This record gives sequence, structure tokens and C-alpha cells, in this order.
Amino acid sequence: MLILNSHPDHGAALDPRDTAMLDAAATAEVAAYLAHRPDHRPTPLHALPALATELGVAAIHIKDEGPRLGLGSFKALGGAYAVIRLVLAEAGRALGRPVDYAEMQSGAVRRIASGLTIACATDGNHGRSVAQGAELIGARCVIFMHERVSDARVAAIARFGAEIVRVPGTYDDSVTEAARVANERGWITVSDTSWPGYEHIPGLVMQGYTALVAETVKALPAPPTHVFVQAGVGGLAAAVAGHMALVLGDTRPTMIVVEPERAACLYESARAGRPVKIAHGEPTVMAMLECYDPSPLAWRVLSRAADAFMTVGEDDAVAAMNRLARPAGDDPAIVAGESGGAGLAGFIRIAGDTTRRAALGIGPDARILAINSEGATDPERYRALTGLDPAMPPG
Repeated sequence: MLILNSHPDHGAALDPRDTAMLDAAATAEVAAYLAHRPDHRPTPLHALPALATELGVAAIHIKDEGPRLGLGSFKALGGAYAVIRLVLAEAGRALGRPVDYAEMQSGAVRRIASGLTIACATDGNHGRSVAQGAELIGARCVIFMHERVSDARVAAIARFGAEIVRVPGTYDDSVTEAARVANERGWITVSDTSWPGYEHIPGLVMQGYTALVAETVKALPAPPTHVFVQAGVGGLAAAVAGHMALVLGDTRPTMIVVEPERAACLYESARAGRPVKIAHGEPTVMAMLECYDPSPLAWRVLSRAADAFMTVGEDDAVAAMNRLARPAGDDPAIVAGESGGAGLAGFIRIAGDTTRRAALGIGPDARILAINSEGATDPERYRALTGLDPAMPPG
């Protein structure tokens, strides 16, 4: 399914609050933080010329977030950054002076951090980032995970010393429970979704994601004409669409938001013209995108900066994983998790439909960008869906 953005705000300038959150100055703040992370390296940007020829476009590039900060996904940029920003702000209040990123592992900051508890809900990747940030700066961390999250993803978070709390139901249920408990106990909730009165922290999370957009824009030989970006609650999609609108202006690409058919809360929001919470259905293989309630903060950006919304099926997602793992010609092999290839899956689905290609203005000169938002964050699941070991090149 595909719909064009018909919201009255489509194409309008971002809300000033969102401009401050996503502009070049905000990205420079993220870069200052990353400069003090010795494990930080820009992630690869891969060209796929064989696939581009097959699908009838000039170029396809994939930004591969699998290697990001050792956590396997783009989420590594958001949660940890928000944790560090919040703890340093608290340290600044306690010490009565500004506290720089260079001090984030100092004894004074860690003593203050040790008295703080950071909490969040997660499907896996966001919680991994929050837990890593808390460990890095010395704060206690409690992560709420719903019953469908795999044991492998639970273990990947627990290794950072976080306490894990299992919650019956879905991701949205875990968000509600995390916020309730944190509010009762005076903990700091670092959520990647927003709700009324709670925007600053998810805004910091989204701000962290702009680092990958800035890296991509710098590395591309020419700006993309079309970006297919996957969405759960919408934070990544909003960061990509908003930052590109701000830094590229009139040359910004056409932005297409891609969701699972079984969890398409932004698609339904676009149809309704306002944020819409949808009913829970059958679980999707795209576990990191299984969200039923969009972030109002992300929607505020996407209602202006996204141009179309679409859905992909289960088979589409798995096929994209396998196509990236087993490329044609000289295209590089890319390890993409169940949700990682969803953006590319969206383009592949559109590429075979002449009517929808025309609706999006995708011709032979189009330059397509997609983001592999995660690597094999659940290796057993990856093996089951591709028949390959994610640690080994295909052979």
C-alpha cells in the first residue's frame, strides 16, 4: 500500500522546536559527544550498482548501521547520547558549573551518576543503547521488555549490567509500564517515543540519529533523489526527513516512510491526518518496527517532511534480507536484520509497479538511498531467515 502525504502541513517549514532539534548545529553537538567515544567510527555507505541496474535506476546506496558502536543498529546513536546529555546536565546542576563530554568518566561525574536510575522500554536495540550509555557514565539502569522479545536480545542488554523487567503484552505495554514505574520511583525515563508533556528526551534520542544522516550526506557522490526509510514509532524516519529538509533545502529528496503491513501506525496516521493508535495484530517478523502507537513528536516532523507512506509484507522483508546477503554482480554482501532491510524492501516493491513509480517520480535517473537500520542483532533469527551465519561471508 502507498499513499502520498496530503496533510495540510506537508512541505511547510519544520516547527522551530524541531528545527533546533535536527539542524546542523544539533548534529555538531552529537559529533562533539562522539569525539569522546573511542569506539566510534562512521558506518559504511555501500553502492549497489548491480541492483540499481536490475531495478532501473541510476544508483542505490545503503547506509549500513550494523557496525554502529558495537551495538548492531542505528539505535546506538540515540539512547546512549540522551543518557550522557541528561547525566551531564544533572552533574552540572550538582557541581554548579557546565560539565563537558570530556568529563563523562571522571570520578565526580560518576559519583553523581551512581545516584541516578535510567529506565526505558525496548524491543531490543534502543534498550541496548540506553544500557550502554548508563554503564559508560556509571548510572543504574532498568530496562522494560515485553514478552515477545527474544532471549538473545534480552541477554545482549543484560551484559551491560542493566536490570531486566519483563512486561506482558506488546512494546506499547512496556512503554506504559516503564513510564509508570519510573514516575513512581523518581527514575529518569529515556524513551524513543513521546507523549504529551514528554518531548525533550525523545528529542535528544532523535537528535543522536542525525549523526548517521550527516555521515551519509557527506559520503554520497550526489544527493539522493529518493529515500526509503523504515519506521516503528517514527524517530529514525523523522530524524532523516527533518535533517535532510533542513540541510538540503530545495534539493531535499522525496522521503518515503516504510512500515510493516501488520504494524502501520504512521501509514494510518497519514490516512487520518493525525496520530492514530492502531489495534494490535499478528506479530510481524520486523520485530524492531512492531509499534502500534506513533510518537507525536515524530509525527509533527513527518507530517511536514515526509512525502509518502507505504507498507511492506513479511515476505518482502525476508526477501530484502536475503537479497542483501546474496548480492548480484560485484555488489557487496550486507548483513541486515529482520527490520534492517525494510526500507530497501519498500523500494523493491515500488520498483516493479509502474504506476507507483510514476507517482513518486522514480525514473531511470533516480538515486535511491535506504538505511540498513540493524545487523543481525538476533543471530539465531538471522540464520533461520537466511540460512547463513551472520559472522561469515556468503559462499
